[in-house]
Amino acid sequence: MRIGIRSAISALVLTSIVVSAVGVHLLWWRTAQKVSQTLADTINDQIVSAVGDELQSITTEARSSMMAVRTLLAGKVFETRDAEKREFVFKSQLLSEPTISWVAFGWPDGSFFAGHKLGDAVIEMFEITPDANASDAKMRRDRYEFVGNDLRLKSSQIEDTKYRVADQEWFRVSMETNDEHWSTLTTLPSGERLAAAFAAPIDVDQKATGVLSIIIELTRVSNFLSQLTVGKSAGAFILERDGSAVASPDPDANELNALKTDHPLFPVAVDAMRQAGSAYNPNEGQPFHTQVTRDGKAYKAVLTPISFPGWSLVTVVPESEFLGPVQLTIRKLLIGLAILIVFAGLVSAWLAQRLIAAPLIKVMGEIRHVERFDLDKVERHPSRLTEIENLSGAIGDMAQGLAAFRKYIPADLVRRLVSDGNGARLGGAVRPMSVMFIDLAGFTGMSERSGDRIIPLLSRYFDAVSGEIQKQDGTIDKFIGDAVMAFWGAPAENPGHAVDCCRAALACQRAVAQAGLVDDTGEAIRIRIGINSGDMLVGNIGSEVRLNYTVIGDAVNIASRLESTNKVYGSTIIIGEATRRLAGARILVRELDRLAVYGRAGGLQIFELIGMADQSATPPDWVTSYEAGLAAWRAGDFTAAITAFEKTLALRGGDAASAQMIARCQHQLANPSDADWDGTSVARTK
Repeated sequence: MRIGIRSAISALVLTSIVVSAVGVHLLWWRTAQKVSQTLADTINDQIVSAVGDELQSITTEARSSMMAVRTLLAGKVFETRDAEKREFVFKSQLLSEPTISWVAFGWPDGSFFAGHKLGDAVIEMFEITPDANASDAKMRRDRYEFVGNDLRLKSSQIEDTKYRVADQEWFRVSMETNDEHWSTLTTLPSGERLAAAFAAPIDVDQKATGVLSIIIELTRVSNFLSQLTVGKSAGAFILERDGSAVASPDPDANELNALKTDHPLFPVAVDAMRQAGSAYNPNEGQPFHTQVTRDGKAYKAVLTPISFPGWSLVTVVPESEFLGPVQLTIRKLLIGLAILIVFAGLVSAWLAQRLIAAPLIKVMGEIRHVERFDLDKVERHPSRLTEIENLSGAIGDMAQGLAAFRKYIPADLVRRLVSDGNGARLGGAVRPMSVMFIDLAGFTGMSERSGDRIIPLLSRYFDAVSGEIQKQDGTIDKFIGDAVMAFWGAPAENPGHAVDCCRAALACQRAVAQAGLVDDTGEAIRIRIGINSGDMLVGNIGSEVRLNYTVIGDAVNIASRLESTNKVYGSTIIIGEATRRLAGARILVRELDRLAVYGRAGGLQIFELIGMADQSATPPDWVTSYEAGLAAWRAGDFTAAITAFEKTLALRGGDAASAQMIARCQHQLANPSDADWDGTSVARTK
């Protein structure tokens, strides 16, 4: 669709006004959002801090109670079987520490004793004595209530129970590890309640006596959450990874009253947890921000990991609480902008017609004369706008110039421009090549210890190996962290790609050694190299917006696996059987093993590259000895194999591959394999 210049100019003016208005509006909106988000984050940080302090207080009280009882037991102030003193101590702990709900003790024989606080006015004592001849144990339950300032026994009953202290995680783990242990649980002697337990083994005179546990029913945390001020209508919740409730604001929550999840924002918190999915990991310690829409209302939710594994603090704030005033102001602003745009449009249309459109229409008429070569009809039109007047003058000058060449230029002359936009395109070809992967041994730990001081070392390392690769006509594909990937046989074809790749690997090994590179501990750095040959897809691989000239294929993957396989055999350069076959007698190797690399079912022969044949005519004696041991290994003569490998160790003064094979032979002697065993080793990791 074509429009007139008057309409176009008016549209441009209006567009500039609208764009400016929208830009200002968006800037203001973004600023308001950031301020609102900052306020929400501040509130969330305060809530997280408060909840963290409360959980710290709870754990501190649990540890204090644990220390008090352990000290009394270790000092033999009372014995665990002394019922009267034991009950007195447990009562005192429940009364002195407001957040703990249970003090429990389990014996290795399955006996169990615990004190339980019911709210702030009742304490129960539980004692379970197991009966090996009965399916259900007997549990004595004594109820104490305050009469004035004294606790008085109000009732005592014997009942059947299926509770077994030996089945409880807190008891079992503490006995197995002989160490303190935090855990969550739902099964208690009094019924099902979500709780956290702090348990520790009790030793008296260096003899295991049992396990002491301080248990906090999490309704105490729900009571604390109800006391937090979270905006005007927001809420804070503690949830498991699957969205199940750990704690929800409830002022009545305690050991008597079960957890309630009737808070109106609780479903929003659950939706936020489930909506986060794999994008949020509570074990990584980083908060996750998300937006939830429920019943047509938008909410901001922040998921924050807390100290207990798998628990997250979820704060939910209705967007209207922070952005409501902003949205009201925006509506008023939009009305004002609409009025301004209408007025500006009318004024701009009038000015565009008077100052721009009318003169340009006249200039366009003169261009039509030039197009038709009616050059005598071309006139100059003055204008208040310099650009239009200059344009009119330029057209007049052009007409005068063309008029001079009218005798030489045909009127029907047409000029055409043809351009070819062909460039790099997706695609490639399969061809036989060799690929090499180089990696620094121990780089992960080195980089963690050195930080940014690792960069100069990496630079010198890359300089050393890159120069040797290029000398042997290799193509450096990419640097991946500390790894270097290079290939031979493309872009230019190279029939001797396997030999050149091997020669480059040995040169890289020498270059790194001669460079004198050392890590942060002063040790010389070591490299590992994996080489493989075969048919690979090489070419421009990627997307329409970004291409990479690289190689892919199974042979490439095997080379990567061979690089890491050096860790197992203590070698520096491992090559695949295809590279060995192509290089032939021009290289010196020792066959290391037949290996099924990670991710592949079949085995392939792998070789350690020792040197080039033109530098040494025969392999060392230890190579012959090792390969003799390898032959005996595959023949199933493990005793002879051990003898050969031990000889290799002696000749070389230590050899990780021989030590590895000796261990395998000894394992086979002790644990013979099935008849279909063929001597192939299987890599369990990449």
